[in-house]
Amino acid sequence: MFKNSISITRFSLILGAMNFIFFHYPFFKFVFSNLDYKSFNGVLAIVSLIVLMLVLNAWVFYLFLSISKYLGKFLLVLTFMISALSVYFVNTYGVIIDESMIGNVFNTDQNEAGSFFSFKMVLYVVLFGILPSIYIIKAKIVNDGVKRFFTKSGLVLLFALIMAFVNAANWLWIDKNSKSLGGLAMPWSYSVNTALFFIHDAQKNKKEILLPDATFKDHKKAVVVLVIGESARSENFSLYGYQKNTNPLLSKTPNVFHFNATSCATYTTAGVKCILEHKDTGDLYEILPNYLNRNKVDVIWRTNNWGEPPVHIPNYQTSEMLAKNCKGPDCGYDQILVNGLKEQILASKSDKVLIVLHTSTSHGPTYSKKYPKRFEVFKPVCNSVELGNCSREELINAYDNTVVYTDFLLHSIIQDLKQLKDYDSSMIFVSDHGESLGEKNLYMHGVPMSIAPKEQYEIPFIVWVSDHSKTLKPEKSLTQNNVFHSVLNFLGISSPVYDENMNIFR
Repeated sequence: MFKNSISITRFSLILGAMNFIFFHYPFFKFVFSNLDYKSFNGVLAIVSLIVLMLVLNAWVFYLFLSISKYLGKFLLVLTFMISALSVYFVNTYGVIIDESMIGNVFNTDQNEAGSFFSFKMVLYVVLFGILPSIYIIKAKIVNDGVKRFFTKSGLVLLFALIMAFVNAANWLWIDKNSKSLGGLAMPWSYSVNTALFFIHDAQKNKKEILLPDATFKDHKKAVVVLVIGESARSENFSLYGYQKNTNPLLSKTPNVFHFNATSCATYTTAGVKCILEHKDTGDLYEILPNYLNRNKVDVIWRTNNWGEPPVHIPNYQTSEMLAKNCKGPDCGYDQILVNGLKEQILASKSDKVLIVLHTSTSHGPTYSKKYPKRFEVFKPVCNSVELGNCSREELINAYDNTVVYTDFLLHSIIQDLKQLKDYDSSMIFVSDHGESLGEKNLYMHGVPMSIAPKEQYEIPFIVWVSDHSKTLKPEKSLTQNNVFHSVLNFLGISSPVYDENMNIFR
């Protein structure tokens, strides 16, 4: 098979066809689901997309190989390997590989990345990545001359312009669905969006924009424990009317309030940033823990997760650091964040204390591994990372058990705070985003906000206050930005950026 030479044009067309067949079922599934394929314009658009995808991808491969055979082959092997992984995640979890999803990839830690490993993933990589790569490496390619190169490239560009002109009637539909189309077209989804991610990341402020100085209104002792939830959706909390009792402890706890709330985004980095900033902006303003720490509040950050904006405080504690003073099997879960919490508050030398606990409890796909077995209240559960292989009941049960465990953790925090008689205390729980559990064949999160289902942005916002401290306004609906101003109010801190309309306390 590899003894004979093959022209660069034919080789590029073969690879273009392989790329089309292997990686574009999700793309055309979306097209057929969202376009009137029985109309003339619909047929024209579909035929044009097929032809353009074949021709333009083959042309890009042709360019790679024309520049350098060795560099071209390396880039083609890389392309097929990454495309194999990408289409696995698209097919398995219903994700769209846009810029925010690329951000998730680069911010995922090793443990979370390992939780996605499965036999099906290996199969995708072998069939769609490794086998084509062997063909690419072994092929003996005959390059075109300079004149043929420019002639063929010119003809391809002219053809693309003609196809764009012919499809003028479909431009509006393509523009409307550009995010989804771009996030499903391989290799453009991850290559273009990776470039955009790094360009936009480089454009971000290297240093936070500092907020105006704050002052203490009083010297009364006050502590707020802000719990940042992970992938928690309000729909599965019994406090919000869910039929299964996933909040057996909080539902019986006095002074617990819950509000309807929405997240700013459907992925961790943007969701956590929104929780910690004073308003939703595209800039990196000084976030809550940094701001309060600079203004002499004792701020402690404990995390079993990742993806927060830069946190500049001296008391930043990871789960690895906390594990040194934690004993028992529960230390392998988010319980580690609560261990020794009361003692750390009592050791503070400041009248005002903010503790941020960044959990990972409801992050998929391994929901059943996010809680100790004694919290497996609902059975049977899904134990597979390939969520589509589980029954609806198994998947929901596994997720609901993470909510039961969250209920226990929040109740434990409240019990600790109740013992701090000298402090006005509050616990605020708000999730970074929601989670899809198979609705509309979507799993987990990360769908662009413009087309995201409600399951990915309707989040719990739960508040507890100690006796004789504060009461709450009868708010109907909140956003993540309410957190910043509410924490300032409860701790008795005055600031020029404080917005009373965003404060939940009376």
